[in-house]
Amino acid sequence: MIYMFLAEGFEEIEALAPLDILRRSQIEVETVSITDNQVVIGSHGVIVLADRILPALDWDDAEMIILPGGLPGSTNLDACEDLREGIMKLYGEGKPLAAICAAPQVFGHLGILKGIKATCYPGVETELDGATYTAARVEQDGQFITGNGPGAAMEFGYVIAESIKGKEAIAPLRKGMMYEM
Repeated sequence: MIYMFLAEGFEEIEALAPLDILRRSQIEVETVSITDNQVVIGSHGVIVLADRILPALDWDDAEMIILPGGLPGSTNLDACEDLREGIMKLYGEGKPLAAICAAPQVFGHLGILKGIKATCYPGVETELDGATYTAARVEQDGQFITGNGPGAAMEFGYVIAESIKGKEAIAPLRKGMMYEM
């Protein structure tokens, strides 16, 4: 299962666009509130009912995680010790880790981006400890996929889907959604 973690103040487009793309791709993904409440409010007041809550999550089921950005969403993700422990578990197992906008700072603060090419929202690159900042819209290096901000949300979703199913399998979806690059 792929888990997308939501914190109060998440950037809505960075969560919902990739979530939509992954589900259209027939990829199992669930949203997870990092609190005891399934209701999570985004940075622009959009209310989302998460599929589950972090305290009830079984990390052994996690095949990949996705962290949408936004503020204070990224800061809230970074402050969640249970999430940080789960990230380190998946990192140690070599499983894919994805984050967009300000959220790659969570990986940077954990010290797991050393020697990795990564992107993020401009100004957050100082938080990517040890990474090579590329400023690309989306960057894929090793087990990491990072995106630079709201405008990259769809491409971020497609790159995640392609990393799972392959570019050829996702090409018809890009065409059908009128998003071909």
